[in-house]
Amino acid sequence: MNRLNRRIVLSAAGGSALSAALPADDAIASRPSPSGARHQVRQEEVEALRRAVAAVRHGDSRHGGGSVQAQAAAHLLDQWALPLFGRPLPAGREHELCVICAELARLAGWAALDTGRHAAALRYFDRALYWARAADDADAITYVLATMALHAALYRRPAAALDLIQSALGSGAHHASTRVLAFARLIEARAHARASDGRAAGTALGAAERLLNAARPDAAPEWLDFFTHPRLAADAAEIHRDLGNIRACFAWHEQAEAMAPNAFTRSVGMRLVVVATAHLKAGDLEQSLALGHRSVDVLQRVDSRRAREYVLRLVSGLTPHRDLRPVEAFLTRVRHELSAPAG
Repeated sequence: MNRLNRRIVLSAAGGSALSAALPADDAIASRPSPSGARHQVRQEEVEALRRAVAAVRHGDSRHGGGSVQAQAAAHLLDQWALPLFGRPLPAGREHELCVICAELARLAGWAALDTGRHAAALRYFDRALYWARAADDADAITYVLATMALHAALYRRPAAALDLIQSALGSGAHHASTRVLAFARLIEARAHARASDGRAAGTALGAAERLLNAARPDAAPEWLDFFTHPRLAADAAEIHRDLGNIRACFAWHEQAEAMAPNAFTRSVGMRLVVVATAHLKAGDLEQSLALGHRSVDVLQRVDSRRAREYVLRLVSGLTPHRDLRPVEAFLTRVRHELSAPAG
């Protein structure tokens, strides 16, 4: 691994634990010992990778897909995780490593999506699905397919999103954990909303909420720790905004306010933009601007093209009012503070 890549990975993963557990470069991972035998992959190496995955995931949520933290996912996958398959692996440890590779590839795909590199995102998601299936892990398979469905739904392909979500629910219905299934039903609701099918969206959202209520906290994968009731509420606010149900959007927004902006920075900022656009649709220009300013306060610390696209949708809606001084002040602020990636 070159020095730049190593700095990126260690920065994202907190440095010391990963540095102590993993080889100094990718060549060492497959280097035989003097006796000619390759060392078995140690559990400490797998645990260090798992900690690094968590750090990358949380860093992406706080800093965006263009951040150093999020970009570390691809380096961890290719430079540290994959070379471990060149050494002896006990069966249980091989399963763990396959799941880690699936999540690293999914995170790399999500970072690519978040920065507008959609072809790269699709390639990483395909790799994530390969490793999830190699692990024969129902939770990982369902989650990757749901992420792929969300990608399709966000970028105007609701029919493709619904096909993917049906694959996710079909493969995971009897084996995936309840919280993972709840997430899949939430993404189904988002796809139906993008297709303007309010009844189907409501049915899927209700199912997601019931499943989440029934989920045991200790029975979910750690990589789904972000999926709580406030997170469901944040997505529900966007679902109802897309459907034109402004009152429901506001009600769900209130339930989502418990999300901590220092931990879920991008999500909080994007929800504020969603609700600002809903207020604009309702004719409340003052409240729309107030939430727009709050969103800029949050998102100026986030390197996410996707988040900036949300803000630009609000800007487009405000443009007819640009002769008003408060609107022009907001538009000027967006140009100055969100015109380039954060940091």
